[in-house]
Amino acid sequence: MEQDTPQGERIAKVLARAGIASRREAERMIEAGRVAVNGKRIDSPALNVTASDRIEVDGQPIAEAEPPRLWLYHKPSGLVTTAKDEKGRPTVFDALPEDMPRVMSVGRLDLNSEGLLLLTNDGEIKRRLELPATGWLRKYRVRVKGAPSDETLAPLRAGLTVEGERFQPMEVSLDRQQGANAWLTVGIREGRNREIRRAMEAVGLVVNRLIRVGYGPFRLGELKPGEVEEVRSRVLRDQLGLDRDFQPTTTQRPKRTARKTRPPKRV
Repeated sequence: MEQDTPQGERIAKVLARAGIASRREAERMIEAGRVAVNGKRIDSPALNVTASDRIEVDGQPIAEAEPPRLWLYHKPSGLVTTAKDEKGRPTVFDALPEDMPRVMSVGRLDLNSEGLLLLTNDGEIKRRLELPATGWLRKYRVRVKGAPSDETLAPLRAGLTVEGERFQPMEVSLDRQQGANAWLTVGIREGRNREIRRAMEAVGLVVNRLIRVGYGPFRLGELKPGEVEEVRSRVLRDQLGLDRDFQPTTTQRPKRTARKTRPPKRV
């Protein structure tokens, strides 16, 4: 006799869809004892819940999950991509428009990097877009000090190992030489921590400006530093293959400018 399949969905998945955190982060919150179901704290994510269950995080009931949404944000240099910085530096989330809902970043851009950062209210979308298996190309405009040749760039195109960490082959093209600097277009598919900067250093090049201009099918385009633009729900559904009910946006959502923070330092 077959066992009945438990009803509902895993608790971590429900928390992710409610925009509380990514699924992995939600599992850590559960293991830390921060989540309660029907008044009882749980310490394992191996639990299915249904719409009739009462779920609380840190003593507060979670809000009903909203439809998945995605925004394009032009991150300026000088902001950290974290909810709270222990050094007190301005963060991406400090700078977002006040009417933005609670969002999470898809991956990160480091302090001195700028350009396209994807933001979402849905932890499942965040997880899906960050998975290496997605294989989406992330494109960057990179300014380096020096005059790189094809011979210099060859190890990047072949894939190299830096401090024991293997980097997959990059797509690298030399756009132009501008005095003591050169502009490159670089494409990567994994997005490891400071991958481009570390790889460039390994071949003797120093990055002095790094701008992400594309993440899969999403482009920075004409978005100005600090501006936020929501992706149409129909585009989001088509690109991610989402099967939940959507109410497609029929007009282009206006660009919104982020709140002003302390002036970010330029590279």
